[in-house]
Amino acid sequence: MTEAIQRSLRESPAARWTAMVVVSMSMFGAYYFNYAGSSIKPILETALGWNSADFGMYTGSYAWFNVFFLMLIFSGMILDKLGIRITGLGATALMAIGTALNYWAMTSMPDAMVSQQITLPFLGKTSMQVFLSSVGFAIFGVGSEATGITLSKAIVKWFKGKELALAMGLQMSIARLGTALALAISLPLAIKFTYSAPFLLAFVLMLVGLVAFITYTVLDKRLDASEANMEEEEEEPFRISDIVTIVSNKAFWYIAILCVLFYGAVFPFLFYAPDFVINKYHVSPQYAGLIPMLLPFGTIFLTPLFGSIYDRKGKGATIMIIGAILLLIVHSLLAVPFLNHWLFAAALVVVLGIAFSLVPSAMWPSVPKIIPENKLGTAYAVIFFIQNIGLWLIPVLLGIVLESSNPAVSPNKALIKTSIQQSFEKALAANNLTVDAKDLGKAIDKTTGKVVDSLVQSSTYVPAFQKDINTDQVKNEIITQNLGTIDNIKLDPDSKTSLEMLQRSFTNATVAVVSKEKLNIRYNYQNDILLFVLLGVFSVIVGLLLKLEDKKKGYGLELPNMKR
Repeated sequence: MTEAIQRSLRESPAARWTAMVVVSMSMFGAYYFNYAGSSIKPILETALGWNSADFGMYTGSYAWFNVFFLMLIFSGMILDKLGIRITGLGATALMAIGTALNYWAMTSMPDAMVSQQITLPFLGKTSMQVFLSSVGFAIFGVGSEATGITLSKAIVKWFKGKELALAMGLQMSIARLGTALALAISLPLAIKFTYSAPFLLAFVLMLVGLVAFITYTVLDKRLDASEANMEEEEEEPFRISDIVTIVSNKAFWYIAILCVLFYGAVFPFLFYAPDFVINKYHVSPQYAGLIPMLLPFGTIFLTPLFGSIYDRKGKGATIMIIGAILLLIVHSLLAVPFLNHWLFAAALVVVLGIAFSLVPSAMWPSVPKIIPENKLGTAYAVIFFIQNIGLWLIPVLLGIVLESSNPAVSPNKALIKTSIQQSFEKALAANNLTVDAKDLGKAIDKTTGKVVDSLVQSSTYVPAFQKDINTDQVKNEIITQNLGTIDNIKLDPDSKTSLEMLQRSFTNATVAVVSKEKLNIRYNYQNDILLFVLLGVFSVIVGLLLKLEDKKKGYGLELPNMKR
């Protein structure tokens, strides 16, 4: 009995796997919130008046504080100084706070504040709503990244010398269930209720994650208690000078650069993927999230599998190179203009999911082979910091490139919304009907969304040159045709019934006018995909350099993780 008590709790498979599952739940909600907005990009454009540059700023804001205020580096130092429990509790609380601010900015800001302009360094002018939504996302980003490095160190603590890569793979799989959920249900939620519904769910999941980490702290205390009287090799305390040791390691830099290149070619792609498949592959917006959802769904099963292979057979550097090559192939084929059937896109996303399973399954378990455990928190933080530079710059760059490559799309969508809004106002005034302002706003947004979605999904016309379009004339024609459709319709005194009748009539009439005038409302993502191709090329090169460095220094990246 005494011998059993003195054994570390990590020797119990049930205990260590329970700890892994519980602590992973704190990232499930984070991965959901990361992509809650990606599926509803078109709705944010119509409901809030955002454009692609605004969306790029918003998605890139995740990394603002981590990059410009070095919060990730401080998070790693705090983790090595104060430990897993305190750091994790603070990090999960920050995620909840950031999500709450984001939700408030998108739904409850006073009207007077929404359209106020603010000028940001390097990014130019934006609305107060975009800015405060981005600040909330940035606060969430600090908590999310700090939670990520805390989870990595927690799993190393419970699984060192055991199924480390498998455990990290399963932890990522649980987190990516959140990504799959976001891509699958965000748009249906927004269509059925309102654009804010996915963000409200995100806040609820943040609270669940906070409770999950509190539960984990109990298990972590029990682990420390089980090892209180055990003789272990004493580790040197963390020192600031250890950062120099970490960043002077060439293999560490190869992993860090591969991380930013590879994740930069996957995560930002997922941000834009639903809109991309709508615009290139003519997929219905209602189902657009299902194709990119195949990526995280595939990784849920494959990442633990490849991690188990690394644990037992090794070949970590080789696994990363294979993943980088697959990444390059996928983005290269996505860039081919005439390969535009949705089944082809779905197949490529499956292959991208395989690539995204290969690289992380080997990358994160390889770090402890290069960096001592007492420096792991800071090492992971530096890697995540470099990754965050990419996660800030790449979405912003993608948004700018997309907007500059398609300068007519946002103004044309705004023209359609304004025309529909005025059609509603004139129709209601002519029939002496008064409706609730919020109900009217929802009706305008839904009508605009249906018009745009219908045209992007099914229209085959070649857009007219914007300089040849008389926007005032088009606007007047949309209003005239919309009002003409209700000449023989008797509107119901019930305001909601009337709004539904107007929505149906205005949608059909507006689609007819926009099709006749050949307004360009479809994004061409070609230049953005070529940026991903370039990232894939560099990923392969860095992977080869990492394998060469391992061969020179003997880190053991090609050796199994499990001790026999």
